[in-house]
Amino acid sequence: MASRSEGMRVTVLGTRGSTPVSGSDFSVFGGNTSCYLVETGETSLILDAGSGLINAPVTFAHPPAILLSHLHVDHLLGLGMYGRISQPEATTMIYVPASDAQDAQDSLAHLYAPPLWPVQLHSYSGNLTIDALPRAMRYGEIQVETMSGNHPGGCVCIKLRFVRKSVVYATDFEHGAEASTRLAEFSRNADLLLYDAQYDEDDYEAHRGFGHSTAREGIKLMERCGAKRLLLIHHDPRSTDETLLGRERALGCQQARYAREGETIEL
Repeated sequence: MASRSEGMRVTVLGTRGSTPVSGSDFSVFGGNTSCYLVETGETSLILDAGSGLINAPVTFAHPPAILLSHLHVDHLLGLGMYGRISQPEATTMIYVPASDAQDAQDSLAHLYAPPLWPVQLHSYSGNLTIDALPRAMRYGEIQVETMSGNHPGGCVCIKLRFVRKSVVYATDFEHGAEASTRLAEFSRNADLLLYDAQYDEDDYEAHRGFGHSTAREGIKLMERCGAKRLLLIHHDPRSTDETLLGRERALGCQQARYAREGETIEL
């Protein structure tokens, strides 16, 4: 394992798709929607702001940034209850796939404003900045790159690089000849690939065009791009622990597994 000064740490805060779930049938893989914390020695980035954001730290040595892959509600649910944005003088950046800063702010205001939410995000006590997520930028120690995915209404795939390590986040992505070729090139030699596998093969046939993929396609992509590890994400809310454990046993690939809420991966 690389030293912390050269490595990355990825913590799964929420890995469900579409809607949160709860109960004893969801205790292994968790019930919160999409949210992942990526840390280096100096920099913290949060991928998406689903209900799993409630599990995120509130205190950081350096201001964190939240990178949103797209604006579907399951990826935004946690913002309004994230304690950091209520802390006076605590700075948080939010980057939104948008044409410019005003478009980014307007996009979030559609959800976080009456009557859907009691107050707007700028009414919180924290120092919150909302900006457009560019194709490429540097945030602290981490180089960020994005590419357009394949999902109704749009979604971006996000690549994070730090020293010699890289993580690719491809949620809400539906495989296809052109889209998968672009993602394979984008993900070349990634140390960790987070890939949407909401459906099994049978479910996928009934949900073509919904913007999600399968574990089989994730493994094909991992092998094609040379990624070292594959974490399957965006679990269907109807997929119980028993279902996902069964699918995991059937993967036939030691480098692939289904993401579990609360786990941490050191790279």
